Amino acid sequence: MFPRRKDDDENKSNWTSWELFGNGAKHNNARRMNNAKAMSSTDEEISNYLPGFKDCPRNLKVAYQGEPGAYSEAAALTAYPDAEPFPCGVFEEAYEATESQKSDRSVLPFENSLGGSIHKNYDLILTHDLHVVGEVNFKVNHCLMALPGTKKENLTRAMSHPQALAQCDDYLTRLGVIKESAEDTAGSAKKIQEKKLENVAAVASERAATLYGMEILDSKIQDDSSNVTRFLALAREPLPPKEGVPYKTSIVFANKDGPGSLFKALACFALRDINLTKIESRPLKTAPLAEGLQDSMQFQYLFYVDFEASMAEERAKNALRNLQEQTSFLRVLGSYPKDVSKF
Repeated sequence: MFPRRKDDDENKSNWTSWELFGNGAKHNNARRMNNAKAMSSTDEEISNYLPGFKDCPRNLKVAYQGEPGAYSEAAALTAYPDAEPFPCGVFEEAYEATESQKSDRSVLPFENSLGGSIHKNYDLILTHDLHVVGEVNFKVNHCLMALPGTKKENLTRAMSHPQALAQCDDYLTRLGVIKESAEDTAGSAKKIQEKKLENVAAVASERAATLYGMEILDSKIQDDSSNVTRFLALAREPLPPKEGVPYKTSIVFANKDGPGSLFKALACFALRDINLTKIESRPLKTAPLAEGLQDSMQFQYLFYVDFEASMAEERAKNALRNLQEQTSFLRVLGSYPKDVSKF
């Protein structure tokens, strides 16, 4: 039904990953590549498992969500060790900081191995003109902390970001404390210290305990030791393809309605031996009901897909050209070296 396209080996177009498609119209942003400043190959300190960050300039300003000591700050400094961290109160502020040139990059969480996807960031990336330029798989170790002298058996509440609370749910349930959601992990420790909240604990990082003068009552309290958060680095300009490193490309698309539409879309990759590493659906907020199907209340969805190929590869270009024919909307979020770290 889906033979390999004859033009796959012949059509060497200049189609690149930074083109956007919506409702059949093509908006080519490739011209911005010519205006991007060349990156200097200065950061030889980054180990081989983060090849996407090796050639970045030093002293970037990197936005993240949370207070100093947050896991997002640690992930940002893992990617950009010489960066100046730029804390933001909420995710939207981090996107806006990079888009408005207050910061050079944003490093934000998109999914966790225990808590799942951070849907807010998947929604926000569609509303901002930023590109994914790298990923960091960051291993998270949660600590239980309180004011110095606090005994664990006297705790009544535990504060933290909802994701952190979910990742430690079994532990906190056994402890018998009330779980209280907060904006971020480190901010919980800061609040307890500033307001001198007795018998209240925070779930945060060891660095947060040091920064805010908290006493660690227990460590590695997450319910599963394999607790990894995937962070994506975002920039105003897309990343020029590099040779010799494994790549990922992230896209989002909306199917044309019809039988087998998702199967046809995914076949564009299968027929070219391109491995998919993620697929997730989200309701299309601007038009949640499929056109012509309002009476049946059938939702229309966006599909977020990651696949293992660089947009420098002809097979990836041809797969997306073929996919364009199957979809009503297609946007490439970024093509970037994958994190190949092992825990």
